[in-house]
Amino acid sequence: MIRRDITPHLISLFDQYPFVTVTGPRQSGKTTLCRTAFPNLEYVNMEAPDVREFAESDPRAFLAQFNDGAIIDEIQRVPDLLSYLQVIGDESGRNGLFILTGSEQFNLSAAVSQSLAGRTALLRLLPFSLAERRRTGASGEIDDVLHTGFYPRIHDQGLDPIQTLGDYFETYVERDVRQLSEIRNLSNFRRFVRLCAGRVGQLLNLSSLGSDAGVTHTTAREWLNVLETSYIVYRLQPFHSNIGKRLIRSPKLYFYDVGLASYLIGIEHSGQIATHPLRGYLFENAVVAETLKHRFNQGRRANLSFYRDAQGLECDLLYETGYGLSAIEVKSGATISSSYFDGLNRVAKLVPDIKDKAVIYGGSRGQSRSYAEVATLNGLPKLLNAFDAVDSSGSSG
Repeated sequence: MIRRDITPHLISLFDQYPFVTVTGPRQSGKTTLCRTAFPNLEYVNMEAPDVREFAESDPRAFLAQFNDGAIIDEIQRVPDLLSYLQVIGDESGRNGLFILTGSEQFNLSAAVSQSLAGRTALLRLLPFSLAERRRTGASGEIDDVLHTGFYPRIHDQGLDPIQTLGDYFETYVERDVRQLSEIRNLSNFRRFVRLCAGRVGQLLNLSSLGSDAGVTHTTAREWLNVLETSYIVYRLQPFHSNIGKRLIRSPKLYFYDVGLASYLIGIEHSGQIATHPLRGYLFENAVVAETLKHRFNQGRRANLSFYRDAQGLECDLLYETGYGLSAIEVKSGATISSSYFDGLNRVAKLVPDIKDKAVIYGGSRGQSRSYAEVATLNGLPKLLNAFDAVDSSGSSG
């Protein structure tokens, strides 16, 4: 059993709230996490038709079974149950009652916000982090990482990533998409998702994306919302500031799992990655996704943006803390070049809140330069911890 980085925060929050709600994509390991963290809690899965029928037809009797609390999996399948849970929480006046999990972000979050506001902690579990992936014994070679991605079953069970990711995608389209939206042309939707994968790390242009997919701008926006709602894609928002510069307002598009993006653009083995024209963007995708996991695994919200102005000056990632901004440039090359620091230094002069600078590159050893830290992909978590430590200490010295 692979220890998940989020576990201490889950256990701690359960002592502080009546409920903890764990969301995330399918197969990110939510059920295994919760059952491992709380082996003494009873477990029920709302995907089972008989269990769901009982909960829907007689919610009071259903919940009366669990005087000592329970893990309720896929709670979004019976959203009305949340109102009854609210009553139980208010009447009991104690913490540590129920763990709730769900895979579909929008319906679950909306229902939780309405019924359990102030009563539940919300955690997001994404696929394995780099550290969790290493604990399985998986290869740490960059091209292997970009090819196989981070879904737990691939590494826990030694599954073929192409078969597993293909099955994952087809199941997602046939099941989740039908539940989330009335999409009639699933063939067009599949093509749309593959086109999104071909645009990882790039500015989002909905008109161009819709045109290439053969759908309207409005449909493209709706479909992208479906993908984001179900934790397939992530839109990294641009940095905004009153610094007298015209800044780009379009977000950049990434996948929560870089392996799925690689599968969707037709990569079938890691040997294809090295010479693939999108390798740099896939590497950047891995960095952004790992930074999101770092935040979510600490029970924190996303704090990320990127900088780009109308003249093309860009910084790939801005990591915000109460202390200020840390500017991160991402380069997939294995050899450090002085040009890697040019954009960082120029952006730092324009944005006064930038306190730290770093380059994440495709090499094997980190370096401390006078004007920026240099870290490998595997060294990224340590770098982010350092940024957080500076924030908590209130100083950079």
